[in-house]
Order: sequence, then C-alpha cells, then structure tokens
Amino acid sequence: MRFTSPILLALPALALAEQQVPLVDKIKGLWNKVSDSVSSAVPAAPSPLHTAAAKAAEHIQHELTVENWKEVLTVDPTVSAPTTQDWLVYITGGNSTCFGLCGNTTKAWNTSLPALAARSSTPKFAIVDCDAEPILCNSWSIAPPSLYYFQIPKPLADQSAPTPSVRYFPLNRTSTTVETFKTLVVDREFEKKDPYEGFWHPFNGPLQQYGVAYYAGYAIWAFSLMPTWLPMILISFLSRQFMGRRAAATQPQRGAAPPAQ
Repeated sequence: MRFTSPILLALPALALAEQQVPLVDKIKGLWNKVSDSVSSAVPAAPSPLHTAAAKAAEHIQHELTVENWKEVLTVDPTVSAPTTQDWLVYITGGNSTCFGLCGNTTKAWNTSLPALAARSSTPKFAIVDCDAEPILCNSWSIAPPSLYYFQIPKPLADQSAPTPSVRYFPLNRTSTTVETFKTLVVDREFEKKDPYEGFWHPFNGPLQQYGVAYYAGYAIWAFSLMPTWLPMILISFLSRQFMGRRAAATQPQRGAAPPAQ
C-alpha cells in the first residue's frame, strides 16, 4: 500500500537534513505539515494518516479509569526529588456525554500526539472516555471535550510535597485543531492560565480529602440517568404531602370544647 500524505513525503527530507537543521526547526516543520494534512482531510472518510495517528496514539497515552488514575498520574519513582511530572489528559466522550460531537477534537488530538511525544521535554499523556468512565468524570466535575494539565511534584524524603497544580481547558468542538495542542504545550500557553484550586480539585479538593469524591460522582451520574419527568413527579408528590399535613394540623380537633365566652 502506498501513502502520499505530506508527513510521509517529508520524512526523507528530514532525514537528509538531520545534521544541519536544529531540533526546534524540525518540530516546527513537522507541526506545519501535520496541520496542513488535517485541514485538507475529507471528513466523509478517515484518511490513512488519521488511522495511523490513532493507532500511534494508543501506544503513547495512558487510559485512565476510576480505579487506576491515582496510580497512573504520578512521578517517575527513579527520578530524585525535588522534581515535577507534567501530565496532559484529554477528556473525550461518545453519544452519551459528548452527543457524538467529539470526533473533530479527537482527530486533532490523535494527530498531535506523535509530534508532541517527539519533543525532548514533553508531558506524559492520558485519556479519559466519559462514556466509559462517567463516575470519574463526575467526580472531577469535567465534561468532554476538554483538557486537564497536571503538574505533580514528587514527595520529598519526609513524604511532604506541594499541592499538584491543575489547569482545566474546555475545547471547542468545531474549531480545535492540531495548532490548538501545539500552542498549549510547545508554546507553553497553559502557563498563562491560573491553576484551579476549587471544590472539585482532583487531588486536594474537599471531596478528595474527605474521601467522598467517588460517591459524589456516582450520585451525580445516577441522577443524570433519571428521566426528566421523574423529578417533577417526586416534587409534586412531596409538596402535596407537605401541604396535606399542614392543612390537617390547622383544622380544630373533633370533640374539642368550644372556646370560653
């Protein structure tokens, strides 16, 4: 099978210029060719480039679940402290959580990963499918498509460590491209956003500290499965019960003596 994608045609040129072209220029050239290939792709049928990129992405990223994410999002144990490990987590979904509209962002993500992973200093990559892991997504209070950028410090000898830094980036379902991820990671655009320190912080939020994040995520997920008419019926039933008891309490009891004249 013969491929004629811009990336494959550019590989011989990159090989010949390996000793003359600086690494940064190589990466920029690769990004330009990847971006051109994505913009010229036909949406009706996936190209061999996108298929190959998706297969390559499977080997680059870690798949997070509600059971393993705390073990995966860690620092390399062979590295000496103090150090920080960056993690870039892509949050996607299917028909249930993304209404079938995450295809464009997922295509751009898969195409970006090989070029991102080729850099000398790069974060580790992970993916969360909210259709498959609704409890994890709800325990983090996130929705697809989006990104979570983690900076996780390695604990010191006394097991103390600064709070992991997290930044949340919602993605546009139609305008996200390879350039979006390049700007965020290669150009360090993520540093311009303030870290999230709120109630749903995956590591140090109150829900995580008190060990109830899983149960909160499960409750939110279960509530989302309820039909829209059921809460209305429950509210109507409870209000009727309340009003009925209140009316009964205000009526005079039978057989009670009349008030004194």
